[in-house]
Amino acid sequence: MGRTIIALVDDMFFASKIRATAEALAVTIKFPRNPDALISATTELVPDLIVVDLHNQKFNPIDVVGQLKTKESLKGVPLLGFFSHVQTELQRQALEAGYDQVIPRSVFSRGLAKILSEGI
Repeated sequence: MGRTIIALVDDMFFASKIRATAEALAVTIKFPRNPDALISATTELVPDLIVVDLHNQKFNPIDVVGQLKTKESLKGVPLLGFFSHVQTELQRQALEAGYDQVIPRSVFSRGLAKILSEGI
């Protein structure tokens, strides 16, 4: 069975880029629209990776960590956040909240194929 990635991304540019790369790699990608849909999606399947745009405007990406890390089935699932490189305070907050890795958008974009196919 192939890899499954869940991405909480509301930026259409990044969502399109992630979707196209996932399709090229035969990786299943899900884009829940909010944290409740994310939790629901993870009830149906346990993903190999959860990717979160830390600049998501539809929810607080720092708060979502608590929902994910307390769910027993998701404790081993890596949580990757990406952010604008100038927002170092956001990076610090995300790491303190429990993200496994937080990287600048540029690094995420450059390494997208590897991230989706191999993880973090």
